[in-house]
Amino acid sequence: MSAQSLDPATLFGLCGAALVGIGLFVVITHPGLLRRIVGFNILGSGIFLVFGAVARRGAGAGFDGDPVPQAMVITGIVVAFSATALAVALLQRLFDLTGRETLETEQEPLPRSGP
Repeated sequence: MSAQSLDPATLFGLCGAALVGIGLFVVITHPGLLRRIVGFNILGSGIFLVFGAVARRGAGAGFDGDPVPQAMVITGIVVAFSATALAVALLQRLFDLTGRETLETEQEPLPRSGP
């Protein structure tokens, strides 16, 4: 498959799949919450690209673009922005209270009492 045989919808779909993979890697491997928030946003952007490619595939076959995935992407962008703002505010509050940006405790676990 050469680069000339790729139509734009396929290219957007492949780029979206790559962004989903990068976002999943960041969310799973990094312990820092800010990096996980950014990874989650990269993951969401990849999903939005895939939805846009799915909506555009019908237009490539001579049909009109499907408006349902387009409306889902627009709604998803608004929801993702709101969720990111909430997550950053909660992370700022966590940092103000504990001085850390991770949820991992640095203390030794308490000894268990009992038999």
